[in-house]
Amino acid sequence: MVIFAMLAAVMFVSKIVMEALPNIHLLGMLTVTYTIVFRKKALIPIYLYVLLNGLYAGFNVWWMPYLYIWTVLWGVTMLLPKNMPRSVSAVVYPVVCALHGLAFGALYAPAWAIIAKMDLSAMLAWIAAGIPFDLVHTVGNFCVGLLILPLSTILRRLVS
Repeated sequence: MVIFAMLAAVMFVSKIVMEALPNIHLLGMLTVTYTIVFRKKALIPIYLYVLLNGLYAGFNVWWMPYLYIWTVLWGVTMLLPKNMPRSVSAVVYPVVCALHGLAFGALYAPAWAIIAKMDLSAMLAWIAAGIPFDLVHTVGNFCVGLLILPLSTILRRLVS
């Protein structure tokens, strides 16, 4: 449990440190890395991070989509083959991370639409307005996603 608490703290601190950069963070990369190494148990540090985030910034309406957004990335990562060749995983992991960044606004939108009482057209307009931010998110996630393979290798060695 101590390891998972520390991993959640790494997620939380990395988010706070990188808040000055809009939509650029290590959270997607860390989610994929933890999932590769810990599989189902990766949900522990992921949801500890979500809890820490709520405790720090307040359990407000913006926080509710966090209850499922990171689970989507965890689930996609769980569906990937466990033993991909390194040359394949070196590309697949950053691409998955990038696609999560691209989809972030669309994933966030349904909860926000319910909270803000938006109809479908307003929700789609909200998603469209966020596309420039999602593109920055995509590029940032891809770049930090390049760290997934080396970090997962190191983390596996440390916990074994």
